[in-house]
Amino acid sequence: MVLFTVAEARAELERIRPALDQLVAVRADATELAAAFAPGGSPTPLGGMAELKAAEALLDELIAAVQETGAHLKGLAPLLLDFPAQLDGADVLLCWLEGDPGLTWYHRVDLGFAGRRPLSD
Repeated sequence: MVLFTVAEARAELERIRPALDQLVAVRADATELAAAFAPGGSPTPLGGMAELKAAEALLDELIAAVQETGAHLKGLAPLLLDFPAQLDGADVLLCWLEGDPGLTWYHRVDLGFAGRRPLSD
């Protein structure tokens, strides 16, 4: 398992930010396309089944690219990323939630998101 320093995790987050932004956009398109095929769904200008399959394939590629960094993708809607780290000798996850301006939170591994605390610099 890769362990990040706070600085490394912040740099990695900024490096993958374009992929995260693309993931959000493709997630929205895939959701709209899938809704068109649900019972009672209405057509979308985004296309049909071919476009849905393409969006799903691209989502898979983007998810794999994010996970290859060593970050843990914990949620897709909203996006939730954890970067394994140690702070003061404790195993923690540096935590980024879609909409956060940067990497400014962490939580102990055993506490999960509910134990989220702000990072002190």
